Amino acid sequence: MTELVRTWGVAVEVIIGLVCLVLIVVAVLGFGVSIYNGLVRARNTYRNAFAQIDVQLVRRHDLIPNLVETAKGYLKHERETLEAVIKARNAAVNAQATAAAAPGDPAAMQQLSGAENALTATLGRLFALSEAYPDLKANQNMMQLSEELTSTENRVAFARQAYNDAVMTYNNKREVFPSSLIAGMFSFGPAALFEPDDPQQRQAPQVSF
Repeated sequence: MTELVRTWGVAVEVIIGLVCLVLIVVAVLGFGVSIYNGLVRARNTYRNAFAQIDVQLVRRHDLIPNLVETAKGYLKHERETLEAVIKARNAAVNAQATAAAAPGDPAAMQQLSGAENALTATLGRLFALSEAYPDLKANQNMMQLSEELTSTENRVAFARQAYNDAVMTYNNKREVFPSSLIAGMFSFGPAALFEPDDPQQRQAPQVSF
């Protein structure tokens, strides 16, 4: 009888041990799943934030050909400037498409920042040049396009801030321990910010039409 009690006691201890082990494994797995899901949510958040930038960049890029076409009639002797704007616009469109296919990718975001910086610079030269042409400044279509472009630039700036905040949150999640372990296991790579390289180009082109 005593031997039976001992055997039963050992069996109970083994069962309790196994139950505890299973509970620990389940808890660890649950914790890991929670971290993984948090990383996925953070990644989806910054990707969605970039989609808002993408919408505004499309609008910006679509306005520029109309702007150039309007200015062309007045700036007949400034062909080089107009061609530079179109060239910079086309490069920005290509960079945007690349970034949209891989939001947050460091190489794609660097390319996009560089292209948008170049476009902003050429637009700035166009508007500065337009100051010497009163008839162009008074053109209603030019005034409307310039206002729409400025408004779009402001929307890009707001969307960029939201994206950068989301990227910062995501990067923090993937870098802190123990999230970094899960991020490394499941290839949650770093996401890059979207911001101008030149602080002077952080503002929209100054339009005084």
